[in-house]
Amino acid sequence: MTDQQDFTSIPDTDGQPEGFRSGFIAIVGRPNVGKSTLLNHLIGQKISITSRKAQTTRHRIHGIFTDEHSQFVFVDTPGFQTKHLNALNRGMNRVVTSSLRDVQVVLYVLEALRYDERDQEVLKLLPDNRPVLLVINKIDEVADKGQLFSFAERVAKDFKFAEIVPVCAKTGNKLDELRVALRRFLPVGELIYDKDDITDRSERFLAAEMLREKVFRFTGEELPYSVSVVIEQFKLEGKLRRISAAILVDKEAHKAMLIGKKGEKLKEIATQARLDMEKLFDGKVFLEVFVKVRSGWADDARVLRTLGYE
Repeated sequence: MTDQQDFTSIPDTDGQPEGFRSGFIAIVGRPNVGKSTLLNHLIGQKISITSRKAQTTRHRIHGIFTDEHSQFVFVDTPGFQTKHLNALNRGMNRVVTSSLRDVQVVLYVLEALRYDERDQEVLKLLPDNRPVLLVINKIDEVADKGQLFSFAERVAKDFKFAEIVPVCAKTGNKLDELRVALRRFLPVGELIYDKDDITDRSERFLAAEMLREKVFRFTGEELPYSVSVVIEQFKLEGKLRRISAAILVDKEAHKAMLIGKKGEKLKEIATQARLDMEKLFDGKVFLEVFVKVRSGWADDARVLRTLGYE
């Protein structure tokens, strides 16, 4: 197999019913296989946060891509959690399973040449009554592309996939081919969202996610995953967005880690979050960030409901 060879079987659309197609597509997989990066590049805009840490995506997020022939509504889901099943993780797993019931197509994402029991746990959740496409991500990291063929064959022994598409979500390589393959399985239908929409989430929600991403990125491994963000104020004044946000942590020691020496760590987090918000919202942002201790929030169902976790 050479670099130019392609083992995907994207079908000819001759004979397909003419007309606009639309539908919901779940993106599922274990943590850290690149689901959120894939979503962001499929729609051409960053709406789902990314980091190398598990638990980055906690909510179901719709990313919308519309062209003249189709509307794809991608449903980004949390990575399926098999360890540390506190109330937060159990809630995230419910998001995954419920999402699989509400879509027309499923994208099952694997990291190229990596397939273990964590991936097989997710595989057991996949529906057998709707098309599932195997998306092999991070193909840029594989020097010998011939290995991808044997890898795909090995995974396909465990499930009957409708299509197999190798991609690199980070660079956008092969994403056009993925959309072509997906469109075949979308039902004929009308627009689900307005043609200019890119997500179903509010600016308030997206602001919280941008800030939470920076907490993950700038605190390394020393800060536990028991961190969340609450937007306490979101005001639009012309083109200026005035935002006040609280970062929730579990312990006083975590608060000190997050603030850093002379507040430098928190300042860095807030600055980078603000820059991302200004790019996404296409306008100036005034951002105030505080750190608050709320012990045990990740295992408190009542608190999780107030934070919007499903």
